[in-house]
Amino acid sequence: MNKDQDSSPHFSDRLKLFKADLHIHTVLSGCAEIEMIPSLILWQAERKGLNLIAITDHNAWHNAEAVMEAAVGTNIHVLPGMELQSKEEVHLLCLFDTVEPCKEWQEKVFQKLPPLANKEDLFGPQYVVNAAGEWLWTEERLLAQSADMALEEIVGQVSSLGGMVIPAHVDRPSYSLLSNLGLIPADMAVPALEVTPYFNWRKGFLEWPQLKDWCLIVNGDAHRLNEIQNRTQFKMAQPEIKEMALAFKGQEGRQVVVEWPDQ
Repeated sequence: MNKDQDSSPHFSDRLKLFKADLHIHTVLSGCAEIEMIPSLILWQAERKGLNLIAITDHNAWHNAEAVMEAAVGTNIHVLPGMELQSKEEVHLLCLFDTVEPCKEWQEKVFQKLPPLANKEDLFGPQYVVNAAGEWLWTEERLLAQSADMALEEIVGQVSSLGGMVIPAHVDRPSYSLLSNLGLIPADMAVPALEVTPYFNWRKGFLEWPQLKDWCLIVNGDAHRLNEIQNRTQFKMAQPEIKEMALAFKGQEGRQVVVEWPDQ
């Protein structure tokens, strides 16, 4: 969506292309299929030509570290994160560069999650696994629920930890900014918005004109291997949060390019 603002050799020589899907679930999400283990996620990501992914289970990050470990020695960079459900029931991607701030964020989130037990027959099991995909333990707390944290609070706290918040699937008829709030808050300090792979930009911009003012990315929200997407590409120096922020703004030669199907 952003335009490349500087094509001089000074920039182009050090910028690389990263094909990304920043919204992938594992077996820690009760709604994900059992195939969503580190090795198979990385196998599918490689098949799709990806070299940047983010692991974003519901309100929890545990399996992100396992996928990061499994990715060592591959050409795929893994960002740890989670898909957080706010008190407004809006889903937000919370992304980090490294494990430490993600762990700290997890502690804050768990303090704000109601202590409800998961019901596997209704919501599915929530498995924590190692890099080999072997079972370590089953998370008993219900993860698919709202944390007692407001949108503004979430964005501010994640930013203070060096992370980034991207509102998820804003065009979806549930658990999204547009469905739950009816708008994108003008003062919301986020760099981009995620739309689903089914987003029709011609119809979407007519229905939600404010989306024209945002950098949009397409992720898979993958709960199955075949849902992993490869339509968003970053041009940046490194696969890290600060570089992504520059790319979303189209600054210093960085850019984001999304492949939109003919519509």
